Amino acid sequence: MKPNFSLRLRIFNLNCWGIPYLSKHRGDRVKRLGDFLNMESFDLALLEEVWSEQDFQYLRQKLLPTYPAAHYFRSGVIGSGLCVFSKHPIQEFTQHVYTLNGYPYMIHHGDWFCGKAVGLLVLHLSGLVLNAYVTHLHAEYNRQKDIYLAHRVAQAWELAQFIHHTSKKADVVLLCGDLNLHPKDLGCRLLKEWTGLHDAYLETRDFKGSEEGCTMVPENCYVNQRELEAFPFGIRIDYVLYKAVSGFYISCKTLRTTTGHDPHSGTPLSDHEALMATLCVRHSPPQHTPSATHGPAERSRLISVLKEAWAELDLGMAQARWWATFTGYVIGLGLLLLALLCALAAGGGVREVAIMLWTPSVGLLLGAGAVYLFHMQEAKGLSRARAELQHMLGRAREAHDLDPESQAALFLGQQPGTAGGGQI
Repeated sequence: MKPNFSLRLRIFNLNCWGIPYLSKHRGDRVKRLGDFLNMESFDLALLEEVWSEQDFQYLRQKLLPTYPAAHYFRSGVIGSGLCVFSKHPIQEFTQHVYTLNGYPYMIHHGDWFCGKAVGLLVLHLSGLVLNAYVTHLHAEYNRQKDIYLAHRVAQAWELAQFIHHTSKKADVVLLCGDLNLHPKDLGCRLLKEWTGLHDAYLETRDFKGSEEGCTMVPENCYVNQRELEAFPFGIRIDYVLYKAVSGFYISCKTLRTTTGHDPHSGTPLSDHEALMATLCVRHSPPQHTPSATHGPAERSRLISVLKEAWAELDLGMAQARWWATFTGYVIGLGLLLLALLCALAAGGGVREVAIMLWTPSVGLLLGAGAVYLFHMQEAKGLSRARAELQHMLGRAREAHDLDPESQAALFLGQQPGTAGGGQI
C-alpha cells in the first residue's frame, strides 16, 4: 500500500420504521428510499427496522445495479430488521444476537420477538480491511421508569466486546445503527470508552442537518410528539461511530442528516432521520500516530463507567432474582392447589367445581413456570456480563497503578487500539 494512500467512504444509515401493517406509508417510503439510495450511490447503506424480508428483497432488486452486494441478518421470531447494501464485494459476514432483549410477556413492546443483534461485514478496499457493524439496541419506552435499562447496558457491553474480539485484523472499524441511547447515557459512554470509537457528529468539521444532530425530531410527522415533550429539539439516538488502527488515520469530513422530511419529495423516509457521512482514511505519519496507552484522565473515565455499568447490572440481577423467587413461590402454591383439586375431585363432593378449576390452575402453573425460567435465564445473563465487567474493572485498576510501559502492555492485551480518530 502506498505511503500516500487515501480513501473516501460515503456512508448512509437509517432506521426505516418498516413494521408490516403498522408503520404508515411503509410501501411508499421503501420505494422512495430505494430511489434515493440509487441516486446518491453511497459506498455503504446500513439499515435498521426492515422487518419485512419482502421489503429487503424489493430493495435488493431495485438497488442491484448500484449496490451489487447485500445481506439481510435473520434472527428471532420476526427478524433483527438489519440489512446492508454495498458497492463493494462482501468478503465475510456474521452476526451476534444479544443474550438479553426485553421480556416475552411485554408483547406490546415486541423487542424480545425481534432478536435484536449486531451484524458484521468485512470489506477489502484497496488493500484496507474494513469491519462494518450495524446494530439496533432495545428501545427505551419510558425514560423516567426504564425497566429495560439493565438489558440495554448489557447489550452495549456485548456490542463493545463483539467489536473488540472481531476487529483485531481490521484497519478501520465502522459502527452504525439505532443505539436507543442518548449521547451521555451509560450504555453509550461504556461503548465509546471501551472500544475507542469516535462519534461522527462530535468529530466532523462540516455538519448540516437537524438541531444538535438529533435523529428523532418534532418536525417529523411520524414522530409521537408526546415522547419528545422533554426534548424541544428532539433526541439523538442514531450514530455513525468509527476508528482506525495504528498506522491509519480516519476523520469525518462531512455529516448530514435529514430534517423531518425527505430531501426531495418533502415527506419523511421514516420516523427517524437519516445519517449521511463522508469518511476519509489515510496513512498516518509515524510522528502523528497516537499511542494506544490510556492517559490518567482516560483511565479514570474508563474505571468510572465500568463501575457504573457494574452497579446497574447488579441492580438488574437483583430484580431478576426477585421475580424468579416470586414465581417460584407461585409455582409451589400452584402445585398445592392442583393437589387439593385432585383430592376434591376424588372425594366426589365438589367434583364439578374441582374439574372447572383444573384448567385455569394448570394454565397458571405453566405460565408461572415459563416466567420463572425466563427470569432465571435473565439473571444468569446479567450475572455473566457483570462478571466480565468486574474482571475488566480489576484490570483497569491495576493499570491505573502501574508505570506507563506496564499500562500499555496490560491494555493492549485487553482493548483494541484507539488510534486514528479526529480531524485531518
